[in-house]
Amino acid sequence: MRRADRLFQIIQILRRHRKPVTADAIAEELETSKRTVYRDIADLIGQRAPIRGEAGVGYILEDGFDLPPLMLTPEEVEAAVLGAQMVAARGDPALRRAAEDLIAKIGAVIPENLRPLVVEPATRAAPNWKATPDNIDMAEVRQSIRAGRKITLTYRDEQERETERTVWPFAIGYYETTRLIMAWCEMRTDFRSFRTDRVTAAVFCEARYPDRPASLRARWRRHQQEQWESMQARMRARERTAAE
Repeated sequence: MRRADRLFQIIQILRRHRKPVTADAIAEELETSKRTVYRDIADLIGQRAPIRGEAGVGYILEDGFDLPPLMLTPEEVEAAVLGAQMVAARGDPALRRAAEDLIAKIGAVIPENLRPLVVEPATRAAPNWKATPDNIDMAEVRQSIRAGRKITLTYRDEQERETERTVWPFAIGYYETTRLIMAWCEMRTDFRSFRTDRVTAAVFCEARYPDRPASLRARWRRHQQEQWESMQARMRARERTAAE
């Protein structure tokens, strides 16, 4: 790998992570030595790249630094196009249009030698023939998440029972055939997920919920991790009991 390419890749690796990245991890990904990584990082810092950290601890790229957009490798172009294809196959109408526009924009601005990767891509996402239709305006749901606004849902569960829930939406899960709205439920005072095909009515409220969407997502991830660890502990306990 040329030195200029290696410096660029170090920046990309650091941009990819929020936590410090060790020289060992960088060297392994770039298939080079730690000594070379240390030297390259010193050169980047000397060129005023806002990298902070130290040997043995790791390095992090501070906010406010960016490289010229669309300096993409062939693999990055293929990844972007494939991802957009998958969104176009599985997203709601607004996301499908956005994915198609994204592919067109990438094709319009990348260098000529990379354009065939967009116009005639070698990677293809399969059509999603089994997707269930959404019974709620997903573009409005995303707007509510961005604004931190409540939604009042009329929801039908697996037993066909309907309840009315006021929720604080913070994420949407896109699965092969269904989509889930992840939210804090005021009625249950806990995290809940709601299938979009089981929503029978929705009112998009102007009222904001008393938290930030990013904070709710962080709490939900911790909640999921705790549930996973608890399940693993129960399984280990059952295995020990069975062995006895």
